[in-house]
Amino acid sequence: MPQDTTPSTPQPNGEKNSEKRDLHSLTRGELQALLTSLGQPTFRAKQIEDWVWVKNAQSFDEMTNLPKSLREELARHVTLGGVSELARQVSVDGSRKYLLGFSDGASVECVGMPTRNKLSVCASTQAGCPMGCAFCATGAAGLTRSLTASEIYEQVMHVRDDFNTRVTSVVLMGQGEPFLNYDATVSALRRLNSPDGAGIGARHLTVSTCGLIPQIMRFANEPEQFTLAVSLHSAVQKTRNALMPGVRKYSLVNLYNAMGEYVNKTGRRPTYEYALIAGVNDTESELQALCDFCEGTLAHVNLIQLNEVEGSRFQPSTEARAEDFVRRLASVGVEATIRNSRGADIDAACGQLRQRVSKKE
Repeated sequence: MPQDTTPSTPQPNGEKNSEKRDLHSLTRGELQALLTSLGQPTFRAKQIEDWVWVKNAQSFDEMTNLPKSLREELARHVTLGGVSELARQVSVDGSRKYLLGFSDGASVECVGMPTRNKLSVCASTQAGCPMGCAFCATGAAGLTRSLTASEIYEQVMHVRDDFNTRVTSVVLMGQGEPFLNYDATVSALRRLNSPDGAGIGARHLTVSTCGLIPQIMRFANEPEQFTLAVSLHSAVQKTRNALMPGVRKYSLVNLYNAMGEYVNKTGRRPTYEYALIAGVNDTESELQALCDFCEGTLAHVNLIQLNEVEGSRFQPSTEARAEDFVRRLASVGVEATIRNSRGADIDAACGQLRQRVSKKE
């Protein structure tokens, strides 16, 4: 077996470590311990965290309220991590889609969507996705790895800095299944919510899951009022199994019961995401099943006009059919909206930009 000849990084206490740690991964206690070992007062920890989490510093030289000697010591012992922008597309509607890379070669997509004086971000929780949803470009490539909490957070900050404006809402609906990366997802949400982070209200932070029931119940017990969205896409078991094979073991009956428990526990209204696919889940029988599933529950249905993906056998439904769904759902007391399609002139669907860049390479 080849030997690793990479020089170890000397640590302040004389120990050796094979690589520097990312500042984002240090707890407050670990950062204070590092500062103490460097002969620095622990109050510097708060200053450093402000640069890392609030100001999104890209270099130690930016940390101008720290002594130069401390900045040099920090650079010797830790890194600032960070992402590199591999590709960027701008839509005529103002949306911007990014392909961001990490130091190990993994890459993810995120999107910034401005609306008047607001900025929404759609971020990823995994590089790739193992769920294998039939209509999703990301699922076709499989899973590379899960992201750390800071890698999820840094996507949002990258978009914020590119737009040079505050992010007002975030949805974790990009690449990956957030609940297969539960701890990092919740940790990222808490940092996005924190006044020592992005300072975004909890109800403006949304997690979108394919419907992993154990994690939904765990999420119901979190103290924060984060928002939950469930990718439903069909209320007919056979159709849903074909579209979403990764959640085949979680039946619609059990999902229905779990969502009832979630609402009873939290008092919050979940959203069901429903991508309308011509001839697949937009038929009369599918519409009736959706009405039956949602009637009498506290739920909102978000109808999505499917983005066309190159090589996919699926086509989006018509706008008229989407309106039919809105009317029929309203007739049984269920509020439904048609999601405003953004970025139609660029690679809007999850995984498209990553695929395009990979093909070029």
